Amino acid sequence: MTATAVHRQASAQALFASPDIIADRKPDGSIWLKSATPLQPFARCVGDWLEQWARETPDTVFLAERGSADLPWTRLTYREALRRVRAAGAWILAQGMSAERPLVILSDNSIDHAIFMLAAMHVGVPAAPVSPAYSLVSKDFDKLKSMIALLDPGAIYVSSATMFAPALNAIASMHSAVVVAGDPDGVDGAIAFSSLTAAVETADVARAFAAIDHDTIAKFLFTSGSTGTPKAVINTQRMLTSNQAAKGQTWPFLGESGITTLDWLPWSHTFGANHNFNCVLRNGGTLYIDGGKPAPGLFALSLANLRDVIPTVYFNVPRGYDMLIAALREDDELRRRFFSDVKLLFYAAAALPQNLWDALEALSIATVGHAVPMVSAWGATETAPLATDCHFQAQRSGNIGVPVPGTEIKLVPTGDKLEARVRGPNVTPGYWKAPEQTAKAFDADGFYMMGDAMVLADSARPELGLFFDGRVAEDFKLTSGTWVSVGTLRIAGIAALAPVAQDIVVTGHDRDEVRFLVFPNIPACRALAKLPDADVADVLSAPAVREAVAQGLARLKANGGGSSSFATRALLLADMPSVDGGEITDKGYINQSAVLSRRVSDIERLDDDGCRDWIGCPG
Repeated sequence: MTATAVHRQASAQALFASPDIIADRKPDGSIWLKSATPLQPFARCVGDWLEQWARETPDTVFLAERGSADLPWTRLTYREALRRVRAAGAWILAQGMSAERPLVILSDNSIDHAIFMLAAMHVGVPAAPVSPAYSLVSKDFDKLKSMIALLDPGAIYVSSATMFAPALNAIASMHSAVVVAGDPDGVDGAIAFSSLTAAVETADVARAFAAIDHDTIAKFLFTSGSTGTPKAVINTQRMLTSNQAAKGQTWPFLGESGITTLDWLPWSHTFGANHNFNCVLRNGGTLYIDGGKPAPGLFALSLANLRDVIPTVYFNVPRGYDMLIAALREDDELRRRFFSDVKLLFYAAAALPQNLWDALEALSIATVGHAVPMVSAWGATETAPLATDCHFQAQRSGNIGVPVPGTEIKLVPTGDKLEARVRGPNVTPGYWKAPEQTAKAFDADGFYMMGDAMVLADSARPELGLFFDGRVAEDFKLTSGTWVSVGTLRIAGIAALAPVAQDIVVTGHDRDEVRFLVFPNIPACRALAKLPDADVADVLSAPAVREAVAQGLARLKANGGGSSSFATRALLLADMPSVDGGEITDKGYINQSAVLSRRVSDIERLDDDGCRDWIGCPG
């Protein structure tokens, strides 16, 4: 065992519970996996956590935010958070809101967003945070309209009435909800959120809170809707609290030292809200709300915040780590501060390319003398989200861990893959007002059918974890009959084409060869081309960029394997993925099928032997 591996193992053993997994191999070829560790009793509802910390550590900072790097942090303690939650809860009850008339939240993460969301859940009314992209980026508002029509909200919250005015106008005729805004100017009838939290708590709040049980609907969270109208996933209190109980058992250090984190992941998505936000709340920690994100023009604020906040646990998506690595290499003080107290690095939304994993490991060793554990997990909106957790230090990127306590994973042979299905207290009872879709989502044994494929790291040792093996429906055959594993090849392609490729869409359906549509990392391409101010088209056509892609394709081919393991051509896409078209989520994850269905003309260019736009693999 190398010195690095020893450091990895020692760090993991100090933080995590050791996996103990039972694998039951059935006669039909399926494998049922579960933790031998039983799930411990879990809280009645999310509000119990807030009540606990407001009572036990009232002056601890729960939430903090700032709008820019030159502003001080606005901090909110657990005591004050509970007061505001109860006051806003009284207003919600006065409106007669319920599961049939829930709270819809359209805004980015903020303290007010958190308070309103918690207030609704505190009095038994579901909160439905909706991706702000459907209000601020979308041009047709079609998905937002479908969500409002389905939910029939009793109240709609926006941070700024002026900013969200176009979206509010687009849905105005579809609801009778009260519009509540952080800044209500600009929309007739909108009321200020501050007036809600300034109200006096009523006795009805305590009665409503006491009536909540595990089956009470806490949230409606929407699927991406990339293949149709977004579905509202019912999230019960049982799902949320059992999930965090499992997290506490796999990460026992949380109960000892709590958690401080800086996080931007949106609360309209299950990992940002149910995993990260609830992890902080359940353990009495502090969440610094990051107003930046890994996108051009916005990541500078994230870096400024990291210079001010030292996290004990850090969450991000692969694109975020890609941008962070570049900054850590350039800024010694930032690197020193970042690694000074961080216990682990967590990645989600997509697999972390191995080159980014290696870079983070090397930086941590150079800075603090040991490899900071890098871990991931796997789940979905329907599983609240945690189904598996990598509560050990994997030897390479991509390991999504093992079933958490209380959750069963069934691996079902599907073609040459194993399709993963999930059963447990963390699994949704279904989709709101969609009984047919709900029925189709579960198998005869009550397992939710994820549609993801998995492979065991070691078939003889299930405790070593699982690797994501692509979406079952995304894989395709070449004309040779060879299956192409899209998920595996996408990750390998991103690594081979680093730093040019930000993401890759794999194509070649019913053809002889695999080909790539590449969403480029524009800043990296500018650096390669030495064209800091040129048009994107000129940057992507620069010889240095095209040569980097060609050499990346050659490296991928040199790794060995047949025609399904490399691409013969790549096309750099100048236009960014579409939100309206479902091509990308808030977390930056690319939906393969949506891109392929919308970019037929790009695929035609890629397949045209006479086109000079694509880049070929040498040799």
